[in-house]
Amino acid sequence: MIRQAQPEDQDALMKLWLPSTIAAHPFVPETYWHESAALVRDTYLPQAISWIYQGQDDIYGFISILNEQLIGALFVRQNYFGQNIGQALMQHAQAQYPALTLEVYQKNQRAYHFYRKQGFTVTERTYNEETQNVILTMQWLYDQYSEKNN
Repeated sequence: MIRQAQPEDQDALMKLWLPSTIAAHPFVPETYWHESAALVRDTYLPQAISWIYQGQDDIYGFISILNEQLIGALFVRQNYFGQNIGQALMQHAQAQYPALTLEVYQKNQRAYHFYRKQGFTVTERTYNEETQNVILTMQWLYDQYSEKNN
């Protein structure tokens, strides 16, 4: 079941975010993510609208949208990979907004291919000095996506 996150979910989201982001980005030093945790917890999550994929006993994944267009996070608990949870969360977000953008590390091929399957296209490439990695900006537009799938 997908539900909107509440302030009391923040600790559970952070417990999912940190190990998930470290696992998804082995090419970025782990210390970078630990140093970023306070910013995510204190700034990004409170400013975002987040939806949770709630399982029977746990949060299986979540997606967070900033400024009604930027996907700031999409994470699924690793033991639930391959169960279409990420796709369900993405489709839920796509049903809420006419356009979405996101940033993904070029080396994160699993995420890149997932986003391509969801109708996202690369609009920009930038180099992140802090992590020393290329970041792809990707965009999804409802009109373009609906035309391709009709």
